[in-house]
Amino acid sequence: MSDVEEFRREVRGWLRAHLTGEFAALRGRGGPGREHEAHTERLAWERHMAAHGWTCVGWPKEYGGRGASLEEQVAFHEEYALADAPARVGHIGEQLLGPTLIAFGTPAQRARFLPRIVAVDELWCQGYSEPDAGSDLANVRTRAERDGDDWVVTGQKVWTSGAHEADWCFVVARTEPGSTRHHGLSYLLVPLAAPGVEIRPIVQLTGTSEFNEVFFDRARTDAGHLVGAPGDGWKVALATLGFERGVSTLGQQVGFRRELEALIELAKRNGAAADPLVRDRIARAWTGLETIRFNALRMLGGVAAGAPGPEASINKIYWATWHRELGELAMDVCGAGGMLAAGEPYDLTDWQRLYLFSRADTLYAGSNEIQRTIIAERVLGLPKEARP
Repeated sequence: MSDVEEFRREVRGWLRAHLTGEFAALRGRGGPGREHEAHTERLAWERHMAAHGWTCVGWPKEYGGRGASLEEQVAFHEEYALADAPARVGHIGEQLLGPTLIAFGTPAQRARFLPRIVAVDELWCQGYSEPDAGSDLANVRTRAERDGDDWVVTGQKVWTSGAHEADWCFVVARTEPGSTRHHGLSYLLVPLAAPGVEIRPIVQLTGTSEFNEVFFDRARTDAGHLVGAPGDGWKVALATLGFERGVSTLGQQVGFRRELEALIELAKRNGAAADPLVRDRIARAWTGLETIRFNALRMLGGVAAGAPGPEASINKIYWATWHRELGELAMDVCGAGGMLAAGEPYDLTDWQRLYLFSRADTLYAGSNEIQRTIIAERVLGLPKEARP
């Protein structure tokens, strides 16, 4: 048996043994559009995982991880999804900030923050997007100025996922007055409990509030919480985005497959599968899912070689569009009843939630339009898009 298969069996066995008792009811809880479900209980589960060494498995052992290989990390995320284990609450710290600090942080920053991410003692959110700087991240206007031993942050972030549950936010701010675009930006770690920070949840189509507006009114953070040098923010921020499209995407696809299989069963039960057009769309959804998996494996091959290539942008467009179309197919399979929602207390079916939340898939983590521009300009070498 290969080392990867042995590791996979270990993960599978641990999940089977521990998703029991008080944690058994957490199977399938949380996730896109359902982030409000059992947050406290899922946090307790994740701390239980930490106590047994199952958080941050891909991090080097010196930083509290298991030093798992890329193949072992893929196995972990696939087995976690196959077990229908609850959605993770520490994902942003583990998958985004942690690897960023390992790559760019100081020894003091690593010692301060990494152990708490491993233990799930502190939760993180990402302060990138602004009202006038969403997909066009280089248009950031939030500013930070040095004042003695502190950085003082003023501005607004929006679409900040999980901010209402987080303890810290990594913030891209403009630290050089008069600078424009990607110049003069810095990457700061800001405590959300600091005076001058206000978090306002945004109600989404699903009726929940997974993301928020975050306002900084001269909020202070220690000068030692600058990652990289002043002005390095663009480079560090792009590295974080690269980590975002990592091995966990394989686990995501297990969830996609579960959704598709459940939709096929529904179509068989309610007679929708008798429609040849529905059958054709289901077949295209199945082949599309296979394409997503192979694209993801190709992307991870680039990661293993040193850095993700254009496959990252290609894969983001493909899976986001596929998932949005799956939501549309689900509504057609449900028929007219899919337009009816439960009354007070207002709630949605899983299919309605899929349809509504998947509308965001082609927008967050880099909109389809931006990804196409990246591919056109940086991969195909086409003329740059005219900009004001």
